[in-house]
Amino acid sequence: MDVIWLSIYVLVWPVLVAGVLFVISRAFFAEWREARREGRDII
Repeated sequence: MDVIWLSIYVLVWPVLVAGVLFVISRAFFAEWREARREGRDII
């Protein structure tokens, strides 16, 4: 039983990292599109 919980724990981290990366990337590209539409630099 301990092996199953350890396996789940180890496999959850990549899912969490992928979720955070997805949220950050989505926000960045939304800001980038808005800046291009308005004709201004993103920085």
